[in-house]
Amino acid sequence: MTYFYARVSSKDQNLDRQLEAARSYEGKIDRIFVDKESGKNFERPSWKEMCSVLSLGDLVIVLDLDRIGRNYEETPKEWARITKEIGADIQVLNMPLLDTRKNGNDLTERFVADLVLQILVYVAENERRTSKRRQKEGI
Repeated sequence: MTYFYARVSSKDQNLDRQLEAARSYEGKIDRIFVDKESGKNFERPSWKEMCSVLSLGDLVIVLDLDRIGRNYEETPKEWARITKEIGADIQVLNMPLLDTRKNGNDLTERFVADLVLQILVYVAENERRTSKRRQKEGI
């Protein structure tokens, strides 16, 4: 099965850009899961539901890595849980290097993908923290 996961941080934000990406896979996506929740953790209803139906060989597609999460410690753990424990694949459309279907057996490709994952998750959490700080400051 192929699933698309879309997330925005609040109820008033727009999902159109992500859903447009999902539409480009017309007929290839079995189900779309949507959350309007922060990426600071994985306590999101649709994320939990999607993970509960994932099984070996399934594919999760997201437009950007930060749609999965913006937590430096938890996002890589969640990535590993899906790809290693469950045995599903993840494809990040805007970062082709982060496609676990491509780099399963090559050690160098896996190393580079893991490194990129760590860097992008760091950037995502840092953006979240900066945004929160600016909101508090009223910017």
